[in-house]
Amino acid sequence: MLCFFSLLAAGSLAGCGSSPESAGGENGQVYIFNYGDYVAPEVIRMFEEETGIEVIYDTYDTNEEMYPVIESGSVRYDVVCPSDYMIEKMVKNGLLTEIDYANVPNFDYISETCRNFSDSFDPGNRYSVPYNWGTVGILYNTEVIPEGSITSWADLWNPAYTDEILMQDSLRDIYMIAFKRMGLSCNTTDEEKLAEATELLVEQKPFVYKYVNDSARDFLIGESAAIGVIYSGEVLYCQDENENLKYVIPEEGSNVWLDSWVIPKNCRNKENAEAWINFMCRGDIGMMTYEYLTYPTPNTETMKLMSEEELENEALFPPEEILARCEVYHYLGEEMDDLFSSYWKDFKSR
Repeated sequence: MLCFFSLLAAGSLAGCGSSPESAGGENGQVYIFNYGDYVAPEVIRMFEEETGIEVIYDTYDTNEEMYPVIESGSVRYDVVCPSDYMIEKMVKNGLLTEIDYANVPNFDYISETCRNFSDSFDPGNRYSVPYNWGTVGILYNTEVIPEGSITSWADLWNPAYTDEILMQDSLRDIYMIAFKRMGLSCNTTDEEKLAEATELLVEQKPFVYKYVNDSARDFLIGESAAIGVIYSGEVLYCQDENENLKYVIPEEGSNVWLDSWVIPKNCRNKENAEAWINFMCRGDIGMMTYEYLTYPTPNTETMKLMSEEELENEALFPPEEILARCEVYHYLGEEMDDLFSSYWKDFKSR
């Protein structure tokens, strides 16, 4: 997922580095802007072979890097894959165009669960189609910490785990954890509560081994740390490498994130963009995506191709009673962005 909390390695696929402005925007092309290494290369080749549409594919590392490119309009992309709160910001600022679902019939395969979460930041799913989704939780080593003993975000403040704890080096995620521990929404905007959450996080600092992003999985697999905050899309890989690792969504609830396909208002090839989105909603393509990324799929047709063991894995598909305690991050406005950044800098400096 994604954003403040989702940093994927920069990479390139077909046509990376080319500029849509200079390439001319042919009708037989689609210009895609996405996280690096977030689509299986064979999926791009299949799309080109089946449709005759050439894919020009550029990458970014974060939502915050992507946004000014789309906002400026200096480069005109046809399809982008932002995260939930950034989609909400783009809609509010008039940067997206509505999807013509007559051209995306495979949207019918998107699960009701993901549609409902999507509806919270894109009412009516007018502008976005879910691509991947997941949760933020705790992964811990049962050889070091007894299985079943981690149930709450408060466990990350346990001095018994000093120098064993990994926290995400991510503003929204780290404040989500503090807010949830305090019994609040992850979208809290009360400055007094924000200040209280900051103090709570400062109190935790002596127990933390490292603040990390993508490297959390390497520390946990290699047993340099015994417990850490991680995104559910990383869990299968971690457990394949180290069978002692167990994932839990704390009892207070957590964040559900979605990365979704959207079409910028200034796109050149809208029908080709919708052809791409429809293709990515196919069950077989969803399966290829799942096998490549190991992220939970929103696609009900893909789920039919998965094993019972995969479908019963709560890291991939949490039960409804757990999801009911989870929230999507919302765009809180420029003023709150600045306020959070101020408290984040204060936390980092102490």
